[in-house]
Amino acid sequence: MAQLCFSRMKVFRSVLIALIFIFLASCSSDEELKIGVSVYDFSDSFITEIRNAILESSEGDIPVTIVDAARRQQTQNEQIEKFIEEGYSAIIVNSVDRTASWVLIEKCRQNNVPLVFINREPVKDDMAKWDKVYYVGAKAEDSGIMAGEIMADYWFSHPEADRNGDGILQFVVIKGETGHQDTELRTEYFIETLISEGIPLEKLHEDTGRWTRSGGYDVMASFLNRSGNAIEAVFANNDDMALGAIEVLQQNGYFNSSEFMPVIGIDGTPAGQAALQNGLLLGTVFNDAENQGKAAYNIAKELAEGRTPTSESIGYPIVDNQYVWIPYRPLAGQED
Repeated sequence: MAQLCFSRMKVFRSVLIALIFIFLASCSSDEELKIGVSVYDFSDSFITEIRNAILESSEGDIPVTIVDAARRQQTQNEQIEKFIEEGYSAIIVNSVDRTASWVLIEKCRQNNVPLVFINREPVKDDMAKWDKVYYVGAKAEDSGIMAGEIMADYWFSHPEADRNGDGILQFVVIKGETGHQDTELRTEYFIETLISEGIPLEKLHEDTGRWTRSGGYDVMASFLNRSGNAIEAVFANNDDMALGAIEVLQQNGYFNSSEFMPVIGIDGTPAGQAALQNGLLLGTVFNDAENQGKAAYNIAKELAEGRTPTSESIGYPIVDNQYVWIPYRPLAGQED
């Protein structure tokens, strides 16, 4: 009888030890989940907002490691390779060069590491190469349309906007990065919207400000040197460049009691909204960095835990199985 009890206790102990090991292995597995994030440039104001949203979403959940590619695609490629080598469960990427995204997709596909792109949309054919790649962003054409509507409203309600009285809107464009979908679509649809509103246009100048405030400053200074008072409006592809342009305009006597220049940006960053409230920026289009960051993290979390993301599980509608679109919203001031 004693021997039987001893035997049962041994079996019980063995089962108990096995259960403990299974539990510890499970805990260890959960603790090992981690998400890598590579962004094109830490100094970009809008991308900083996205980074903050990702970090806030990860608090108390799967941790994230965020690295700066510093505008170098080769650096970003190496960062993704390192994430894969170090066993990251999912990766979020804000691409340096959207046309080079296929390299990252193929690398992650080969190693079965799910991938979520944010803000810089890969080519559709590249997205279609794998069912574990997603994109979170906003439709760039919508922001161009909204910016155009802000400018049209101002033009029709302020006759003095036509400085030379010729009935034609003479404007300049400060573009973002050449080849970036936001650069091309924001500009194209801004112009198309003004044309559809029946406003005769003359684009005096166009140049790239590289998405930066200093770039916007330099480009606007060049525009003023070349055309001066002939310029009647400024459209910048983001708020940082718009704010750089405003600095130059202020130095040249604009925004005083009699001289106003309608400047429109996009993104609705905190600095952009402050300039809007102060009457320096005519309008901007709010690009929801917080919800883009949250959506990207929620998708990456689902993928890291081995699940297929759904609209219900991430809290945002998934379109065409791979895309989450966060809507823009116009923000317009009024200069009297």
